[in-house]
Amino acid sequence: MRKCLPNALGVLTTLGVLLHSLPAVSHELDAQLDCTSNAHSFIASLQSDQFIETQPMHVESNSVNAFRPTRGSQLTAFGFRVYAVLGYARDDELFHKGSGEAMAGSLYGVVVFGTSESVKVHLQDAGSDAAVHEVLPLVMTAVLCKAN
Repeated sequence: MRKCLPNALGVLTTLGVLLHSLPAVSHELDAQLDCTSNAHSFIASLQSDQFIETQPMHVESNSVNAFRPTRGSQLTAFGFRVYAVLGYARDDELFHKGSGEAMAGSLYGVVVFGTSESVKVHLQDAGSDAAVHEVLPLVMTAVLCKAN
């Protein structure tokens, strides 16, 4: 009995270490946020791969659509967890129209959990041309690619 307990603890510890070292299944959006794509391609590919919902969770008055990540998709951008994926392109049926004047051009990006300063540092390190906008101070930041 005395030998069984240490052996069992050893097996459990080894199993715990192995499970902890397995990478979490996540989908990084860093490459797509280099601002060389377009809103339609960005959103359509995430929808077809079932990383985001097909219907927007919110549509701004300027017609920017916010899509919720699907359950279990674990989207990340520059090391930050993604709260929402944003997109809009004028005259594109993929996007719902808002109640106000639609913005000119197109836009795509994400809203992440993180401060704007820390997100800026990660974007600079990655060489991304995306713009950073504070959504909620010290909590959420938008990373956006625009085209006119």
